[in-house]
Amino acid sequence: MTSVTAAVVVCAYTLERWDDITEALASAARQDRAPDELWLVVDHNDELFERAGRELVAVHPELKVLPNLRTRGLSGARNTALEHVTTDIVVFLDDDAAAATTDWLGRLLEPYRDERVIAVGGSAVPRWPEGQGRPRTLPVGRGTARGELDWVVGCTYRGQPETQQGVRNLMGCNMSFRREVFTAAGGFGEHLGRVGKTPLGCEETELCIRAQRTRSGSSIIFQPTAEVRHHVSLDRLTWRYLLRRCYAEGLSKAAVSRMVGQDQALSTERRYASRVLPAAVLREVASAVSPGPGHRGPHLHGAAAVVLGLAATTIGYVRGRASSLDAAAAPVPVLRLHDRAPTEPA
Repeated sequence: MTSVTAAVVVCAYTLERWDDITEALASAARQDRAPDELWLVVDHNDELFERAGRELVAVHPELKVLPNLRTRGLSGARNTALEHVTTDIVVFLDDDAAAATTDWLGRLLEPYRDERVIAVGGSAVPRWPEGQGRPRTLPVGRGTARGELDWVVGCTYRGQPETQQGVRNLMGCNMSFRREVFTAAGGFGEHLGRVGKTPLGCEETELCIRAQRTRSGSSIIFQPTAEVRHHVSLDRLTWRYLLRRCYAEGLSKAAVSRMVGQDQALSTERRYASRVLPAAVLREVASAVSPGPGHRGPHLHGAAAVVLGLAATTIGYVRGRASSLDAAAAPVPVLRLHDRAPTEPA
């Protein structure tokens, strides 16, 4: 049996995240199972590109730094990386995330022993700003670290699996794919996803659905033990960001549903909205009515956050569905992939 080769790719766009970028790359470089390739793709920022090539390569000689040669945004940067890596597996780590343990990469690669597995993603826990704790906009139940709205800040949320199992799609901050997926399915949709600080998304959802359609019997695996810590910036702790991010999610889901159909685009979301969120509201209301020890007074911030977040997402979805823009007409990016590098004996 042969082992798979793996590249870790970090995409970055701003010098404001320099410390996060440095930590992300360092966490990938110190893995027990070292990556075969380490890449940083800089999204249309000459100053960041020059500094990374000068300072980060001095620390990590194996690091290759590339400018985004495609459409501005995260999807274009990822597609640029895909046209340069030569490994079996491509791992994407966000520029503000860092592996929580030195066996993160090994755990992420374990499921690929099954040839039917085409993609594997891990979990993400929030790393709050220094001196800050969990905000009222992201409620959480007692005895759990996952909040129902933690997806708003790019983290694993209550309602996702707690053990390794198949899922529809992966979270972008901590995910991997067989490189051959992009030969069959094409790249990330460059008309979807985040551009700078604009909180759009769902390019991973659309790609995962498209990828499974190209390979019958394939599976996508969520591996919660492959964990990263995702830095949450101060601006994401506000009510304004909650509503803005939820509204953008609705717009993004509408675009995906026009491309792949509502059944697949909303299959996970229907259960989440009909079961997970109502349970959260009831819990938060009960907590306000009968506060536990140490409670400083009744409030309904948590319930309000869930209700307002769902409302903003719904409004965004309705607005997106009514839009005259036809996302389904957007072309799937065709990538020019390198020949695969030979695998080494296990």
